[in-house]
Order: sequence, then C-alpha cells, then structure tokens
Amino acid sequence: MNVIETSGLGKKYGRTWALRECAIAIPEGSLAALVGPNGAGKTTLMQMLTGLVVPSAGTATLLGDQAPGSAVSLDGIAFVGQDAPMYKNLSAGDMLHLTRNLNRTFDLQYAQTRLAELGIPLKKQSGKLSGGQQAQLALTLALARRPRLLILDEPLAMLDPLARHDFMAIVLTAMTDQGVSVLLSSHAIPELERVADYLVLLSSGQVQLAGEVEYLLAHHRVLTGPAAEADSYAARLEVVLTRRAEAQAHLLVRTGEPPEPAAPGWEEHQISLEELVMSYLRAPGAEVRALVPQEVAS
Repeated sequence: MNVIETSGLGKKYGRTWALRECAIAIPEGSLAALVGPNGAGKTTLMQMLTGLVVPSAGTATLLGDQAPGSAVSLDGIAFVGQDAPMYKNLSAGDMLHLTRNLNRTFDLQYAQTRLAELGIPLKKQSGKLSGGQQAQLALTLALARRPRLLILDEPLAMLDPLARHDFMAIVLTAMTDQGVSVLLSSHAIPELERVADYLVLLSSGQVQLAGEVEYLLAHHRVLTGPAAEADSYAARLEVVLTRRAEAQAHLLVRTGEPPEPAAPGWEEHQISLEELVMSYLRAPGAEVRALVPQEVAS
C-alpha cells in the first residue's frame, strides 16, 4: 500500500504554479525525505496532502485510498510544522488536554509519559520551553494521536545538533513501535542520508527525482576521466551533470541494468545522497521532471 500517492497534482496562484504535475508513490513504512530549495513547492505539497490547500489540478490519496481533508485521512495523519505551533501562554499539560479535546483519538498517558521521560514539566508555559523542548512537545502531541502517517515540515531547522538527534530518535522509535510512515521536509541532507529510505526532490515547482534511496544511489555513478574526451563519452550516456576542471571531467550519469563498465581511462565512483541531490539541483534543465522508474508495492 502507498501512504501517499499523487498524479498530476498541482497548485496555481494566479498565473504562477507553486507545484505542477506532481506524481509520486510513497510506500507504507517509509521515511520519505522531501528536499529542495526554498520556493520549490515543498510546503504547498504538504498543505495539499493535509487538506489545508485545495489542488488546482490532479489528484492525491493518502493511506491507500483516502482523500486529503476527509475525516478518515485526518484521523490517520499528524502534522508538525517548523515553528512547532502552539499556544505559548498555555502550559505543556494544558496543551495535552486541549489536543485531547480537539481529536477523536489521543493517548494522554503516552503523552504524559513521554514528556516525563524528556524532563519537560507539565506546568511550564509552552512559550518558555527551549526550542528543542517545544519541538518535542509538538511531536508528542502529534504521536499521541496515534497516526499512521506523520508529516514534518522542517522540524529540525531551528534545533541544535543534540536536539535534532533527540527529535529524530523519537521519530524512528515511532516508526518501529507504532508502524508510523513519515514524510520529512528538511534541508539537512547529510542527516537525512542516515535515516531516509525514500527521496522526493522538488525544484521550481516540479518533481525532479523520486524513488527509493537505495535504488537511486545504485543507478547513479560519477565517472572521472580526461576532459578532452568528455563530450564524446557523454554522448553515449544518460548524463545528469558535467563538471570540468582543466584536465579532468566529472560526469554524473544514470545507469542501466546492468550498468556498463567505465570506458578505458575513466574511473567510476559511488555517489552519496547529498551529492546526488546537489547534482540534480545544479543540472541544466532543472525545470524538467526526471522521475526514476521504480517498483511500488500495492
């Protein structure tokens, strides 16, 4: 089953498309990294998935066959934004009770236990908690709803390294213990490489790359060789990006099945997730969607 599936999904504001022709299929149980520069359409996509924004084109389904914004989908998803929105004058305990009263499902005991383990006082005003504590409170409120899908919009942006580590540890525990699937928007690509098993790369309002991380890394490689031979060699390959130095050229290429061996005089190197993302963002014609084929479990 796919927890998120879209086809031709788009949102237009006036004459400008914030997102267009978005087609992704994220399998259940994934931690999907949603990456891209500011203005790429990440927040717009998440707002459409949560039912906060109505699409201008295309369709989206959640948790198999639920429409965004429907009662069933809202019961099954939880959302945490970058600024950990909450009533700053209410205590952490008040936030637990308010969230419980606003939702049909809320595990109060779980939430209280988690905050106690984190050393977050229930009587302390939310606005007086540290940034890391506010993020953990927002995450606790989301997970206590027992969602099947957790959508996180830049939750790590304002956190120090230790707080980021602690936040992600709780997310990974929820995936293991509760079976939660996760869509995580973040600019912290090196940290995503450790945890993400699915990638959605947006640029200029379009999907530029999407698929299982293992598949994507296995089907890309960097070839390094004489700059003088780069153009003739590149003509035989599916090149994403070419970088040249005085004597050498570096070609990021997509490979077939099985990949052909490098030509004589050329060396091949594996690529990291960060290198893959940055190469696609720097590639000419970045506005053209490049969706890598994949097998998606139904």
